Amino acid sequence: MSTVTVIAGDAEALGVAAELAADFRKDAAERDARRRLPHAEVERLSASGLLGVTVPAEFGGADVRTETLAEIFRLLASADASLAQIPQSHFVYVGVLRRQGTREQQEFFFGEVLAGKRFGNAQSEAGTSHVQDIRTRLRRHPDGSYVLDGVKHYSTGALFADWIPVLARADDDNLHVAYVPRDAPGLTVVDDWDGMGQRTTASGTVRLESVPLPACQVVPHHLTFAGPQLHGAVAQLLHAAIDAGIASGALAEAVEFVRTKSRPWFESVGEGHATAAEDPLLIQRFGELAIRVRAADALLDTAARSVDAARAELTDDSAAEASIAVAAAKVTAAQAALEVGSALFEVAGTRSALDSLGLHRHWRDARTHTLHDPARWKVQHIGRHVLNGTRPPRHGLL
Repeated sequence: MSTVTVIAGDAEALGVAAELAADFRKDAAERDARRRLPHAEVERLSASGLLGVTVPAEFGGADVRTETLAEIFRLLASADASLAQIPQSHFVYVGVLRRQGTREQQEFFFGEVLAGKRFGNAQSEAGTSHVQDIRTRLRRHPDGSYVLDGVKHYSTGALFADWIPVLARADDDNLHVAYVPRDAPGLTVVDDWDGMGQRTTASGTVRLESVPLPACQVVPHHLTFAGPQLHGAVAQLLHAAIDAGIASGALAEAVEFVRTKSRPWFESVGEGHATAAEDPLLIQRFGELAIRVRAADALLDTAARSVDAARAELTDDSAAEASIAVAAAKVTAAQAALEVGSALFEVAGTRSALDSLGLHRHWRDARTHTLHDPARWKVQHIGRHVLNGTRPPRHGLL
């Protein structure tokens, strides 16, 4: 890896993210079409220092505001939703170390992150009764070390990772995170992801067969949920930022296409409108789509500020407010991404459907990514909170 920059603050982080997004946008359609995995782009992401921006200041990081982190993801997703998805779990598991890591674990792993090392993820499992039915086992030896066994799916970032955080249950059935080096004996990452969207995330399978682990690489994640927590709010906020970015990117491509390539409808020409961009019906539709995108961006900002406020004074009530704000942002951003990704074709016309142009990647990415957590349950929790004052549950997905 080339020399890694250590970013000093929020403004620098946003400038770096904007620059990378502009570069990543150029070949996004080609990467998607060929399913060319973005190894070089991920290396640039590491070298840029962006992956270290949430490391606490006492360990040498910028410790940027949550609002800044969300905007980083929105910018990256507006350019390439796969690239933005790859580091989502990285930041989630940096956060786990912030909350539950020992001082020694924090010093070691935060040093790794500032050196450009990447965390992937191995958390979801297929064929279980529900998403939190985790059957991967972390068994402890008499000497205090562990052995890890299980199979994980949808392991976004694992193929690109230096460390793979694995969600597993210990002998007492409590949930832990094991930070496993990518080259650990018994660990295999399989590039078998074939989703219709987010094609280059390499969200494939991780197999763990008697993987040995020292105790210093295991964190008691179950303690995260023993009191008020922002683990779920931050994770979901980053997903909302990705959806908002997809919506923004799709709208920008629609605008450019209509301005430069779309022909006006003949009836519009008959009424004196020489270009597609002058068609009053298209103008109306673009106005509607722009409102959707602005609403998603505004709720994303509001949710991020709510998370920062809760972090400054964490209570059951402040954590609940943050989770509800994030849920509202996630629902709105998902709707915007799906609507704009589909409406792109409606406003751009027949030519926009050509496979060679790759404009369908926005809708495919949105449809794939928005399946991550059901929006209908977020709406339920928002309704329960506003009507009955019921705080959302502490299960890490809200």
